[in-house]
Amino acid sequence: MFDLNADDELGLVVDTARKLAEEVLVPQLRDAESARAVAPGLLDAWDEVGLAGLELPQSLDGAELGCVARVLVNEELAAGDAGAAIALDPYGPALTTLLEVGGVDAAGELVRVLGHGRKRAVLVVDEDAEIELAGDLLTIDAPWVMADEVGAVVVLAGDEALLVTEGWLLEPVRGAGMRAAGAARLIAKEAPIAARWSSRDGASRARARARLYYASLLLGVMRAACDFSTSYAQEREAFGKKIGHHQALAFLITDMQMALDGARLVVQEAAWRVDRGLPCAGEAASAWAECIEVSRLVGPNGVQILGGHGFMADYPVEKHMRESRALGLLCGGFDAAIEEAGHVLVRSDTPLALGVEGAL
Repeated sequence: MFDLNADDELGLVVDTARKLAEEVLVPQLRDAESARAVAPGLLDAWDEVGLAGLELPQSLDGAELGCVARVLVNEELAAGDAGAAIALDPYGPALTTLLEVGGVDAAGELVRVLGHGRKRAVLVVDEDAEIELAGDLLTIDAPWVMADEVGAVVVLAGDEALLVTEGWLLEPVRGAGMRAAGAARLIAKEAPIAARWSSRDGASRARARARLYYASLLLGVMRAACDFSTSYAQEREAFGKKIGHHQALAFLITDMQMALDGARLVVQEAAWRVDRGLPCAGEAASAWAECIEVSRLVGPNGVQILGGHGFMADYPVEKHMRESRALGLLCGGFDAAIEEAGHVLVRSDTPLALGVEGAL
């Protein structure tokens, strides 16, 4: 049996993330999109609240709260602005990749490389980029990374995690979603590999944690879309009554919320398995596929509930739809997640989607 109720410490962390999202990220979201960056003052505030070290081991001066904490915090931040959530986190899934494959020493190397500057680490997985290894040299062509400035690149290729600290070029691209984080094509031609680690089980868990990182951001985006479109439907009148009181629209809003709640459960269960050291690759892949599938319901219908207004930048639902589509492309997207979920879970005789009942 697993318990997802936050204890006092985690509850305070989640409340802090929610307050930051509601009071800072939401009011600044259009400015951050236009600037392709968060405000410098917001970076200072982020440092003060200490959320950057959420998954860092205590030996590296981190909180070491684990994967459940990460998915809860990510959802709160992404409900404000997913792009800003990515821009604020200097480590992202690059950190957990090194933790899983190389251990604390590998994570410490990433912390040392980034130092106390404002640059971030990005994770490039072989499902999302062309990667060639030639001895200790690495060639990468990643069409889309969510950063304009990069301090370190972590590559997850097969069973290996590779740390690259120099030798890449960033070509800015416009990008449809997460604009506050920046967007670029990352190209490296025979860049030197600064360090490398290998672990089959570690690489599998690293992919699981990366998928859960992005899935939790997608949950936040979908929650924001559900909340805004529901609020709009309760205020907008047509044919003599609130549009949310029309049966067809009321059913649609209910379906959207139910799908979101179900996706949240499978993401949190997979995160719980990560923290308990249980097999999690198939569950995380299944959760990621579920989130992508649900986003195809929530994103477009959030826009349609507003009608023509939904496509205007005056309302945030067009941003929610863009970002849900963009996030769903990461880690190989839906097809790669389904393939891995089916392969891992069928091999282990575990149901494809456990849900709450399957964990009891």
